[in-house]
Amino acid sequence: MGWFLATEEGGVGLNFDILETNLINLVIIIGVLVYFGGKFLGKTLSTRKLGIETAIVEAEQLKQQAAAALAEQQQKLAQAQDEAGRILAEAELTAQRARETILAQAQADVERLRATAAQDLSTQETKVMRELQQRIAALAIARTEAELPQRLNEDLQRHLVDASIAMIAGGQG
Repeated sequence: MGWFLATEEGGVGLNFDILETNLINLVIIIGVLVYFGGKFLGKTLSTRKLGIETAIVEAEQLKQQAAAALAEQQQKLAQAQDEAGRILAEAELTAQRARETILAQAQADVERLRATAAQDLSTQETKVMRELQQRIAALAIARTEAELPQRLNEDLQRHLVDASIAMIAGGQG
């Protein structure tokens, strides 16, 4: 440093030569920066590096958490799809059973209606036949009553009475 302050006359003074002093000033400034700034810069870079590493670790953890959450959601989606498929299959089976039950009930109702109709038809037929027989009998009696006085003469009456007596006498003996 002594040569920095030395002058040409041998005394102490300031050197105003810009080229010489700039080079020396730069060397001094770089030396001071390296000496004092190295620790500061190293500390700052170390802190920054630690912050970046921490951010990377946190990002990796978040990535792993997101991947785990994605896997869990995909598993839930698969379970939901399986459940939906099971519910759909169950609904189809239930619908098929209901259809079969309805068809069986309809068939039973048709058979019951046929049986009821056949029974009603048979009842109506019997009723009509009875009414017809009663009308025929009533008509036959009315016709016989109308024709009987004309056909019933004394000989025929005697013959009927004798035949009735013979029948009664034959049944007792």
